[in-house]
Amino acid sequence: MKKWNQQYHDKFKEFALIHKVWEQENLVKAWESVRANKGSAGIDGVTIEQFEQNLQQNLAEIQRLLKENRYEPEPVKRVLIPKDNGKMRQLGIPTVRDRVVQQALKIILEPIFEEIFLPQSHGYRPNTDAHAAVRKAEAFIRKDYRWAVDADIVGFFDHVDHQIMMDLVCEKIADGRVLALIESFLKSGVMNEGVFEESIEGTPQGGNLSPLLSNIYLNHFDRRMGEQGFLLLRYADDIVIFCKFLSDAQDALKRATEILEGELKLKLSPEKTKIVAAKSKGVEFLGFRFNGRWRSPKDKAKKKFKEEIKRRTRRQQPINLETVIRRINPVIRGWGNYFKDGTVKTLYAELDGYIRGRLRSFKAKRRTWNTILYTLPETELAKMGLVTLSSLLNESVSCKGKSQTKAAYGKSVRAV
Repeated sequence: MKKWNQQYHDKFKEFALIHKVWEQENLVKAWESVRANKGSAGIDGVTIEQFEQNLQQNLAEIQRLLKENRYEPEPVKRVLIPKDNGKMRQLGIPTVRDRVVQQALKIILEPIFEEIFLPQSHGYRPNTDAHAAVRKAEAFIRKDYRWAVDADIVGFFDHVDHQIMMDLVCEKIADGRVLALIESFLKSGVMNEGVFEESIEGTPQGGNLSPLLSNIYLNHFDRRMGEQGFLLLRYADDIVIFCKFLSDAQDALKRATEILEGELKLKLSPEKTKIVAAKSKGVEFLGFRFNGRWRSPKDKAKKKFKEEIKRRTRRQQPINLETVIRRINPVIRGWGNYFKDGTVKTLYAELDGYIRGRLRSFKAKRRTWNTILYTLPETELAKMGLVTLSSLLNESVSCKGKSQTKAAYGKSVRAV
């Protein structure tokens, strides 16, 4: 087994963890998290609701199989969703039972690995989020980090090397049964339209354990770049490296390529990876474009938002206007709350006008300038419950509202 970093030797490793995974309290906590996240059925067709009907029996069966070292994950169900570039993103949906076990593992493993994760990593971690990463990036630019390497990994989740992953997990975990369980999920395979496919690499997006595993994998990159003296920010596989001089940025790109390709068997996209003048042109990161003085949604995010509003306000739908408004409100609130801390007052007013025009056209079943501008007054749309982007600028968002905002934004718009 390759020694990735000598500071993580045996005395820092965790032994005898499997019993914590199968403890009743941990399984119940894992189930409650899975239920809260909802999601569709895996290849067995069992839904969240069906699993809950026999909850005690299902959890007892999971516990028994784990204790007997006989738990075997099912293959994940392949689901394709469209990407911005017209291609398809591959998701892997585990069964509800497997999601419970993965979440039970995550609950035990996450605090252990949090001890070695670095503060420049913000994705899928407790007590931080995308906005914290963006604020930190803006602070770097204001401190005269004028250049940035925008690094794009080609198909990260599809190309994680299983042996490297297990070597990195072994830095902190020495319980053989836990290691075997993690590896079984990596190698569980994919059911693609009824045809089984082996998992020879990758960790499927859609599994509860995948976000933690992705951070374990790329934490090696964080450490190695830090050893070279480079300042970077990472949100999952979204990476930006900040430099004060162009020559430093060129060197950072070279070193990042060497580490990712040579040590982690990952490739950077030559088309999407670039060096940008952060202070003059701005950096694009997590849906935003910013340069330390202003921050706004990037063009792709605005385009995706308008496309989603357009899709949900198609005039051919056999529903009334009030139903359309109820369907677009979560998108407006989610997108608006995500971007509202930026320089967006004028943009929000323009987009509010676009939304009103779409609703007026839907009501009239035709689209003319008179329809767009005059069919329904703003006061009437407000009475029907329409949320406006501009109104969100004055709202104070509670912690609960923030979590709902992120869920609505991530699931409904996919603009970041």
